[in-house]
Amino acid sequence: VYIIETTAGPTGRARHHDEAALSAPMPATVVAINVTAGQTVKAGDVLVVLEAMKMELAVTAPHDGRIRDITCRAGELVQPGVPLVEFDG
Repeated sequence: VYIIETTAGPTGRARHHDEAALSAPMPATVVAINVTAGQTVKAGDVLVVLEAMKMELAVTAPHDGRIRDITCRAGELVQPGVPLVEFDG
């Protein structure tokens, strides 16, 4: 199981931890949440769309898995490192 810290692109840097969470790479506004808790996703699926500095950033699934929880809301301003989605791989 991993914690994924997203970068500006669809790839991330993984480090071991007791749960998996996808987080914002920079302060951003949540534009869209494309998944629900319990949903199965495939690697590369767009989970959350963020907007920062007039650019949209897609937070994607790093590998096939299941969404455990959504910890953000559309319209919310999120900070770097704060989990947006909890993900089981």
